[in-house]
Amino acid sequence: MSEGWCTWRGDDPLMAAYHDEEWGIPTHGEAELFEMLTLEGAQAGLSWHTILHRREGYRSAFQGFDAEVVATFDDSKVTELLADPGIIRHRGKIESTIANASRVLELRDSGGLDAFVWDVVGGTPFVRRPRSTAEVPATDARGDELSKRLRSAGFRFVGPTTAYAFCQAAGLVDDHLDGCPAMSASSAPGSHR
Repeated sequence: MSEGWCTWRGDDPLMAAYHDEEWGIPTHGEAELFEMLTLEGAQAGLSWHTILHRREGYRSAFQGFDAEVVATFDDSKVTELLADPGIIRHRGKIESTIANASRVLELRDSGGLDAFVWDVVGGTPFVRRPRSTAEVPATDARGDELSKRLRSAGFRFVGPTTAYAFCQAAGLVDDHLDGCPAMSASSAPGSHR
């Protein structure tokens, strides 16, 4: 791996592409944010590598993260998903995704998921330039606040660490290491997805 990159990037092509092209770049859109929230919740107790390599399976299983469709999933669909090798077959995580889809729909009346999560940073990414991985926190005030707000709205699998990882993934917080070649892309004007 090249010097200066965030150390978790590693040499796996999928991880490298995710780090270089997505992580820390401001993301908007209901389906995109619902996907990130789901994947971060699925990661609880697992590695990001494991989840990232199942991402396409999640996209297929959860219908492109169309909240209207996912909110209609019933017990028979849960049983079907528990047999799907393309996702993490954990009943609680599957059921939380379905329940969270209903919460996403409820937020539409008040500006939507996008406005809800981005309000935590006042609509502007918080940029931190840690000098080492040891300086990157597991959570901070933004992650704690987002977790609190999400749980108050009825979301599940959104503890502070998960919420902070979501903040990093969706670009609410940019924690690329100082000197990381990807950091200029993540904070560049017009870098929103």
